[in-house]
Amino acid sequence: MSIQVDSRKIKQGDIFVAIKGLNTDGHDFIEKAIENGASKIIAEKGNYSVPTQIVPDTREYLANLLKEQYKESLSQIKFIGITGTNGKTTSCYLIYQALKLLGVKVAYIGTIGFYVDNKVKDLDNTTPDLIELYDMFDYCIKNNVKVIAMEVSSHALALNRVMGIEFDYAAFTNLTQDHLDFHGNLGNYKMAKLKLFENLRNEKIAVINGDDPYYKDFCLDSNNNIIYGTSNYSDFRILSYTLHIDACEFWVLHENKKYHVRLNIPGKYNIYNYMNLLIILNKMGYSLEKIIELSSSLKAPNGRFEMLKYKNSVIIIDYAHTPDAVLNIIDNVLEYKKGKIITIIGCGGDRDRTKRPIMGSIATEKSDFVIFTDDNPRTEDEKVIMNDIVSGLVRDNYLIKYDRKEAIESGINMLDDNDILLILGKGHEDYQVIGHEKIHFSDLETAQNYIKTI
Repeated sequence: MSIQVDSRKIKQGDIFVAIKGLNTDGHDFIEKAIENGASKIIAEKGNYSVPTQIVPDTREYLANLLKEQYKESLSQIKFIGITGTNGKTTSCYLIYQALKLLGVKVAYIGTIGFYVDNKVKDLDNTTPDLIELYDMFDYCIKNNVKVIAMEVSSHALALNRVMGIEFDYAAFTNLTQDHLDFHGNLGNYKMAKLKLFENLRNEKIAVINGDDPYYKDFCLDSNNNIIYGTSNYSDFRILSYTLHIDACEFWVLHENKKYHVRLNIPGKYNIYNYMNLLIILNKMGYSLEKIIELSSSLKAPNGRFEMLKYKNSVIIIDYAHTPDAVLNIIDNVLEYKKGKIITIIGCGGDRDRTKRPIMGSIATEKSDFVIFTDDNPRTEDEKVIMNDIVSGLVRDNYLIKYDRKEAIESGINMLDDNDILLILGKGHEDYQVIGHEKIHFSDLETAQNYIKTI
């Protein structure tokens, strides 16, 4: 007998828990679950043909049930949770890699999938729902995993997808505009992220980006708060840095001692992502010298500043899909600019409309030329999305190509010596969502294939 929240996964004798989600309500699928063999229903309302337990909150019931069931096993695993608008994936993936290099059995759960040793599977959400999470935890227990590093999204926190999971370490990367279609305003967005820091266990380590304007909100009195950044109030202070096209070097001051780090991943923002790794592993008992020693072996996740050489120019593929992320990556390549910067970018459909004109403005102001294109239009009219992006633009240094393949090919055709082509928004994703259908599409694959033909 097992517990399921998806009626399609019910097998004879399973228990079905009717959960209210973002777009669906499990109560609507109770009869289907019974038809598929459910032996018991946990619901908030109704009367059904199999034994039924009515509870005030099915999600809370499920969280408490799973927590109790796995309490002993999970107490032996260290949980790391990373939240923030940008940097969750890279911060988590760097921690995962570093612990592997240190010989620790570690798991990663987040945007690019579920990893133990290597990728186990892809995930539909940055932070999956409770049942799927506990299935992964069960896998981790059986495979003797000692540390789980998880991205924790604002959606997951707001919808209580991580209810009952206790974290030993939490990190806050930054808070900038995104997901306002869901949260309504930045205040609600911030409050959702704060949930991660309210129920830490054991040493209650909270690692916080002190250069973010909202950092004080995340410094709760109940936690052991550790601040990093460039300010003199930082516990781990970034003193100076040098950026290269394929790396960054920087100095960190901690307890009156200076440390030099070379990271073979470019971008000032990746210095901040690295600081989460440096502090959390140090608090886990590893010396700063030991952590820094292995740092040059770390790699960025797929689709993060992924570079292709084309003649004497460079093509960079990146997941940047928020105003702050787009600004950061263009500012980063401006450091090495010799020729033109050409940017290919779009905005997702059925998502936060308010960020579209901001992203359009950043792209055109910072780039020499921009090609606006589709990026997961979903069920929204691509022309409505595009109108939002280009409305109010001051510069006319852009063209529109709705077909993303054509946009990428056009961008490559525009390249001259020493130019940089940025293909932003999708990164590691290998699909386009058009309507309700996922169609195979990879920016990297498209660029590579076109380069071969020319």
